[in-house]
Amino acid sequence: MNCRGCAAPLGLLLIDLGTSPPSNAYVHADRLEQAEQWVPLKVAVCEQCWLVQTEDYTRADSLFDAEYAYFSSFSSTWLEHAERYVAEMSERFGLNADSRVVEVAANDGYLLQYVAARGIACLGVEPTRSTAQAAREKGLEIRELFFGRDTATQLRSEGWSADLVAANNVLAHVPDINDFLAGFATLLKPTGVATFEFPQLLTLLAGAQFDTLYHEHYSYLSLTAVKALCERNGLEVFDVSQLSTHGGSLRVFVQRKDGQRRAVLPAVQQQLQAELAAGVKTAEYYATLAPAAERIKHELLRFLLQARADGKRVVGYGAAAKGNTLLNYAGVKPDLLAWVADANPHKQGKFLPGSRIPVVSPERIALEQPDYILVLPWNLLSEVTQQLSSAKAWGACFVVAVPELSIQ
Repeated sequence: MNCRGCAAPLGLLLIDLGTSPPSNAYVHADRLEQAEQWVPLKVAVCEQCWLVQTEDYTRADSLFDAEYAYFSSFSSTWLEHAERYVAEMSERFGLNADSRVVEVAANDGYLLQYVAARGIACLGVEPTRSTAQAAREKGLEIRELFFGRDTATQLRSEGWSADLVAANNVLAHVPDINDFLAGFATLLKPTGVATFEFPQLLTLLAGAQFDTLYHEHYSYLSLTAVKALCERNGLEVFDVSQLSTHGGSLRVFVQRKDGQRRAVLPAVQQQLQAELAAGVKTAEYYATLAPAAERIKHELLRFLLQARADGKRVVGYGAAAKGNTLLNYAGVKPDLLAWVADANPHKQGKFLPGSRIPVVSPERIALEQPDYILVLPWNLLSEVTQQLSSAKAWGACFVVAVPELSIQ
């Protein structure tokens, strides 16, 4: 395989997580007798442009289909993040009733609802039918398309040249990342700005966040790699900021290289220097994740087996994609984790891919009063423990497995 960014041959393996189904391919109860598609989950590193990426085994249209079950609005902290983003961007870039805002990967309208509330014309691009319909029910205009150069050309011809294009947690999800970025250079006005948010590679490796590796994530991004990708596709990075979301993310600000360019702020060079100092351009930097993943797997299995031996009941909370990577890598099944509760009704009544652990409503927690609650989306631990604070009344403990087993 060649690098999807610069086409150089890939020779450095970051990690091999074996095989698993796509992490968002939840199984319907009437399909439990059918086989699932298990495919390799390997991640490699390009030693030319340092883009970290999955090896290609799955097509995007098979991962992001009509039954795609990730709905952003079921996280209160993510909604708060989106509302703050809209307020900050509106103030910084002077967005008003004459502006045009486009969001790529608009999901269920979690962000654009706040743009519309300010009276700013906005449009969402979202390829998954389930989430696109949820966004339309909020009164938002949505185009059910995959984004790229052709889509951008079409939207521009319809008057949607944008002052701001938002793209949260989507840059990592596209197989043809060059075509995707070229679309931003096409859609932006000469004075326009695009922002990309994505979990940053430095945090992933420092925190042993191997569970964030799954088939829907084609790329794992540093500013080093993103800057090179942008320059290849007519864009320039002019600012970057650190975010706490998803266990540690970057927000990157870009503009057209041929537009009315803003000065590149010092934060860009500071982030690049931090990555260089960490070792992102050395093969040795990538050698720590695989042994850390194996350690985490063993710690989790020891805990689950001991809990079972002690007659304790363990359930999960949050039917998250990262949880599916963890459970399938560790080989956890319902005998060790009885069920997983999730607030998203689109997941309830289904089964986790691979492990076939049932997904239930959170009300089940109070009914059964388990001894331990394994929080699979560890990045939402604070939100989850607050929502389930009543579990402390019967002595339940909350557990996370990444970056190390923690019981509280």
